[in-house]
Amino acid sequence: MTELKNLGQELSRFRLRIFAAAGFVLFCFSLLAARLVFLQVFKHEELSTRAEANRIAVVPIVPNRGLIVDRNGVVLASNYSAFTLEITPSKVPDLEQTINALAELVEVQPRDRKRFKRLMDEGKSFESLPIRTKLSDEEVARFTAQRFRFPGVEIKARLFRSYPLGAVGSHLIGYIGRINQAEKKLMEDWPDEDLANYRGTDYIGKLGLEQAYEKELHGQTGFEEVETSAGGRAVRRLRSNPPTPGNKLVLSIDIRLQALVEELFADRRGALVAMDPRTGEVLAFVSKPTFDPNLFVDGIDADSWRELNEDADKPLLNRALRGTYPPGSTFKPFMSIAALNSGKRAASTVIMDNLTFSFGGRTFGSPESDRPGPKDMRLAIVQSSNVYFYSLANEMGVDLIHDQLEPFGFGRKTEIDMQGEVTGLLPSTAWKKRAYKKPEQQKWYAGETISLGIGQGYNHFTMLQMATATSTLITGGQRYRPRLVREIEDVVDHRKRRVASDALEPLPLLPEHVQVITQAMHGVTVEGTSRAAFAGAAYQSGGKTGTAQAIGLRAGEKYSNIKADEYKRDHSLYVAFAPVEAPSIAVAVIVENAGFGSTSAAPIARRVFDFLLQGQYPSEQDIALTQKGQTTAPVGATRPIASVPLPGSAEAVAAAASAAASAASNPAKAASAGAKP
Repeated sequence: MTELKNLGQELSRFRLRIFAAAGFVLFCFSLLAARLVFLQVFKHEELSTRAEANRIAVVPIVPNRGLIVDRNGVVLASNYSAFTLEITPSKVPDLEQTINALAELVEVQPRDRKRFKRLMDEGKSFESLPIRTKLSDEEVARFTAQRFRFPGVEIKARLFRSYPLGAVGSHLIGYIGRINQAEKKLMEDWPDEDLANYRGTDYIGKLGLEQAYEKELHGQTGFEEVETSAGGRAVRRLRSNPPTPGNKLVLSIDIRLQALVEELFADRRGALVAMDPRTGEVLAFVSKPTFDPNLFVDGIDADSWRELNEDADKPLLNRALRGTYPPGSTFKPFMSIAALNSGKRAASTVIMDNLTFSFGGRTFGSPESDRPGPKDMRLAIVQSSNVYFYSLANEMGVDLIHDQLEPFGFGRKTEIDMQGEVTGLLPSTAWKKRAYKKPEQQKWYAGETISLGIGQGYNHFTMLQMATATSTLITGGQRYRPRLVREIEDVVDHRKRRVASDALEPLPLLPEHVQVITQAMHGVTVEGTSRAAFAGAAYQSGGKTGTAQAIGLRAGEKYSNIKADEYKRDHSLYVAFAPVEAPSIAVAVIVENAGFGSTSAAPIARRVFDFLLQGQYPSEQDIALTQKGQTTAPVGATRPIASVPLPGSAEAVAAAASAAASAASNPAKAASAGAKP
């Protein structure tokens, strides 16, 4: 039987479905329209900014680092541009395979791989890290042609720091290096403005003036707005704000004098500080041995670092700033001014010097070269009498010595414009209580005071402190904070800002007391221990030699027993000033383990004075003998300063090449020249 359909009911049902479907479609379109209105109207500004950010990349432009020049304009630190091949590890699927493939296009040495791995360990995977630096034009062309094969690898133009004179003044200038994780953490505490200025900056000053004047040298970072494609490649530049280069540092240092002193030291260890006592400006700041700061700019390799770090001569130690030494007899003029200033002893007081001083059952002796007899203060300084100053130290006591000499800068920082300075040690009873834990060690024994009088015992100072104290003494108490930077020049408007050495409150020294000491020190150069070194000088100078024990001797041990060990020999010291009538130079110098101050340290000071006061550069023969500690007064014909090329300069390299070529063409003549005394 056939079932009849209800057409009216079916039609009604169909219409209902049509309306439901239409309603659903309308509802969906309403949602889309509402979303469109929300995005286009209410979120327009935010989304527009986001889209613009996706389209436009803001790229920081690192500024040129400021130059460093000496007082005469000789460039000590500059910049040059070079291409680097860089990898962003997070964008590279197989890092090892990528590096191996790159090595087929450009040279990638094992040290490059090691440096890259170290940078990865220190940095983050999304940072661009160099696998090769200073690419040649040919290498750049080879990679560019194959760039499509290496996602996450790109060539960048980077600025590199250059130190044209190499190792000359390396401890003074310092160096820059890649910012490490510890430095990044410290930078997080910087003000937002300073932190923003280092966007894109990978390198920072690590040592010396590069570190101390980092913010002056860095400059202001610029930016560039670049339109990018969907793939992130730059399409066109929209606008830019150029960076402002860092300021130029003009030093008070005379780099030719610096180079001369470093040459006179040769392979010996030591330090020298020469300064103008009238202003506090430092003229030479020498620490030997030196190192080549160019090794650190590109990231020093492990072998070079190990060689520097494990060297027994410690070439990375800034001895002028951080090396502390017993001052030996160079301390005696300061003991004398302390005695006069405190009223403990008059200049005319005579002490009988029998070459020994007994105290508490112990006998303190004198060098075999000392002469016995009655001595007043002047003669005690000229002849460097130990007994005179043993007895003076005993009379004054450790705390009076400390209170009188601490204002000269002993045992505290000079606050020179460089980081890392140490305080040295000027002992006192309060210091010993702080320094030791056991009660028996905290007690100061009277016998410990005796050796302080001749600059031994606990006394330990830097050559910077010795030079500063000498300056204070010879100027009658005028004190300055020593300074290495003379001017800061703005490279935009070329305005120069003078960096004056801060004048401190003068010490209350009586002129007649100062005259006693300075005349006695002048006597040292005329009739005393440095007379041979200053024979024939066209100016009058004052000085004091010193010979300080590098180590203490055990009971029953004689100095002759340790002479064979170079590092245990006595240090050679000299403090000096010139001219006597109006001092313009003060010098403190130490040659480690070189013996008597008169044979090694004083001859170097003489040549510093000849350079600054007479414009004389020593002969090659004289330099060779001074390097061996075999000179006193200069020998050979002196040369005009300007005629001698700076070590490391293009002129010096050319001269060395010419000399080598000449020697190769005439070996007999070269051998004959080398045999001359």
